[in-house]
This record gives sequence, structure tokens and C-alpha cells, in this order.
Amino acid sequence: MSKPFEIRREVVVEATPEQVFNAITENNGSWLFPMPWPGADGAVDESGSRVTVWNPPHEVSVRTEGPDGWFNALEHIIEARDGGTTVLRYVHSGIFTDDWDTQYDGAGKHTDFYLHSLGQYVKYFPGKAATYVAADGPVASTAPGSVDVLRGALGVTAAGQRVRIEVPGIDAVDAEVDYLEGQFVGLRSGDALYRFYCREPWGAPVSLAHHLFVAPADQDKTSTAWQNWLNAVFA
Repeated sequence: MSKPFEIRREVVVEATPEQVFNAITENNGSWLFPMPWPGADGAVDESGSRVTVWNPPHEVSVRTEGPDGWFNALEHIIEARDGGTTVLRYVHSGIFTDDWDTQYDGAGKHTDFYLHSLGQYVKYFPGKAATYVAADGPVASTAPGSVDVLRGALGVTAAGQRVRIEVPGIDAVDAEVDYLEGQFVGLRSGDALYRFYCREPWGAPVSLAHHLFVAPADQDKTSTAWQNWLNAVFA
């Protein structure tokens, strides 16, 4: 049954309001899946998403509407703080149409990881364009305990740990664990953010989404290498 939801978060990031605003509105896969905004206030993109607030660098919101009252809305309020930091107040609201509890749980936990990734981007790679690489694991990665299998393959045990990952077909990854919470693993190197999502509690396979700031990056070659790596881990 359809039911409204609302997810609220407040995070402090080491960046200026301008950097945060630009990261949100010019996202080409730099910290989240590519999600370019339609433009200034009132603009509508091909999917029907409409900008409802455009007040750079302080506030930006977008809303998508569908039949029978369905909607999905994202609101961002951005405020400078002392010490060169910025607070972001984020609200995601809308309507879930199926299995409300599962969707709400998954959305809330993904939100925490996404906003952490935003903070990592504006702190370490502000304004840099990214090559976005994504892949999904096989059906076997939907099994309970897949998060433990992934952590074992990555060799991660604690935030702040240094790891080296051998990925056949591309250069080895030397990185630091910047996030290790629940179903999610984040690694940061000198030129990339590596994000891993273990979605088996929500009926989905393990997936990865990487943001590569080295240019040029061969998207097809890198995507294939990571896809093969996931397939091997969950063979």
C-alpha cells in the first residue's frame, strides 16, 4: 500500500557553501550516480523533475510527480559555519508504493552513505569531474551474508585501514577505508572514491559505484574489470 515517507539528515562538511551547492547541482557521477539538475528555478528535465527552489549557494530543491499523487522530492539547505565548514540540511520525501518498511530502511541507510560520499568529494576532490563506473554482482550476491564475503575479498576490517586490491585488467587499487558501516564500504585513494553497496537485506545484489578523478579513465575497460572482479568474488 502506498504511504508517505520523509528522511531528514544534517551533516557538516569541510567545504564552502559554493562547493557544496555545485557538487549537488553539477553532479556528473562525482559522488553519487549521475543526477544532473534540470537547471534554475522552474526548469523541468526529460523525466519530469522540476526545480522548486534555486537560491545558490544556499538552497536547492527538486520534485518529481507521477499519477495518483505519487511524488519524490529532494531539498537541500546549505549554511556556512565557522572554520571553513558548511552544514547541509537534507530532506528526502515522497511516497513508497510497496513494502514500505523495507524501502524506508534501505533509503535511510543509503542516504547516510551518500552524504558521507558528498563530504569526501568536497573535501578531497572539490570541483573535479569524474568518470563514473558501476557494476552489479551476480544473483549469488543476494544471499544473506554477502556483506561479509565482500569485506573479506576487500580485506577491510576497520575505518582508516590501508588496503591494496588486485583487480585483473587494471592497476591495483591502493586506498584507505573511509567508510565501514553496516552494508556499505567506502575506499578513498589519491584519485578516486570507491563505493560498495551490499544490498542483500533489501533483495538486491551487491553493487559498486566508483568515481575516478584521474583523466583519462577508460570507462568500458574499468567497468568490465570490476564486473569480472565481482563475478569472481561471488562465483
